[in-house]
Amino acid sequence: MEKFNVSTSEQLQEVLQWALADKRRLSINGGGSKATVGRPFDADAEIRMTDFQGVEMHEPAELVMQAKAGSRLTDIVKTLDESRQKLAFSPPDYGPLLGKGADLSTIGGVFACNLSGSSRIKTGGARDHLLGVKGFTGRGQAFQTGSRVMKNVTGYDLCKLITGSYGTLAVCTSLTFKVLPKADKTRTVLIYGQQPGEAVETLRDAMSSIHEVSAAAYLPKTIAGRSDIKFVSDAGEAVTAISVEGSGPSAEFRCGALRSMFDTCGAIEELHGRRSDQLWRFISDAGAFVEDQSTNVWRVSMPPSETPEYLSKVEALLTGTEYYLDWAGGLIWISVPKSADLAGSKVLRESLKAGGHATLIRGTEEVRKLISPFHPQNSVLTRISESIREGFDPSRILNPGCMYPIIDGMN
Repeated sequence: MEKFNVSTSEQLQEVLQWALADKRRLSINGGGSKATVGRPFDADAEIRMTDFQGVEMHEPAELVMQAKAGSRLTDIVKTLDESRQKLAFSPPDYGPLLGKGADLSTIGGVFACNLSGSSRIKTGGARDHLLGVKGFTGRGQAFQTGSRVMKNVTGYDLCKLITGSYGTLAVCTSLTFKVLPKADKTRTVLIYGQQPGEAVETLRDAMSSIHEVSAAAYLPKTIAGRSDIKFVSDAGEAVTAISVEGSGPSAEFRCGALRSMFDTCGAIEELHGRRSDQLWRFISDAGAFVEDQSTNVWRVSMPPSETPEYLSKVEALLTGTEYYLDWAGGLIWISVPKSADLAGSKVLRESLKAGGHATLIRGTEEVRKLISPFHPQNSVLTRISESIREGFDPSRILNPGCMYPIIDGMN
């Protein structure tokens, strides 16, 4: 396979024109940390965007930044730290989960995969913070969309289309996105010993309170034991975690109010600052499933009210599964033993009610060929998706088949 390390728009356009002329299929990668997410596909050449780096604009007073797509996420975070700012959707790092190194993620990869961490329940997902994109479609045509401020527009919101498309619609070269000030204080309330149903009710009550919860999760006993935070790993019980952040007096008052609110639910502990951040990084990055690389790891989304019933079904039908809850019970991380038939996909998906979806994040190449890693679409969504793809990449040269099989007659 030919490999192209591009660093300018001119180089990228030249490679795209070559691919179109010779009908070559391209694999688009940044740091490569998420290259094994999705369906395996045959590519004739690879475009690496890691040389496409640099912060092009940062205006702290306007809470906006623009960076080239290949810029390392760690460099973006470092630059924002200097102004006491952050990416509000707390993008996770899946590199270690997928058997790769840490800190390989690029800002382009984060938005291409629409990756959001535990704070999504308060601040929204990655696509909610993307303001503008520059890049090239699969036709080899340059485009620019969006602006430096959030506003309503008519027609397609191309930023939202491209975010989460896993490089199947366009190759982004530059992204403009919102940033937010860092909170002065972060506090996490820990409640010990709850069962899943009790925990979901606790998380629901916390989210519906006036205390502006920024993250909410539930770790069963075995998962909590893998944390490197003593108050979590040494508890010997399941842990329900609820986080607040803000100015010092505000965060401390709301943390105290939450402790009082749940003082009859079990023993309560409190994490401050660095340890609180460390716990939420462990949760967002699926750190509990990093050590054993042999298991299949899924992300399952659904309304939190349906979570306890769903978990009961899955545990009854899939022996050896492990799980924990994020997004106040709306996101379930599930680890399925390698012995499970087709990575447990039939059970996990057939146990869902309408509106839920299950995505395979880590699985062997063989499994990813046999099933759809991304939740199957109905016929209406398939037609819409293919119509959009036809407009952006009619020759299907960009990450072809990564998300869903190429439909005959549309190529």
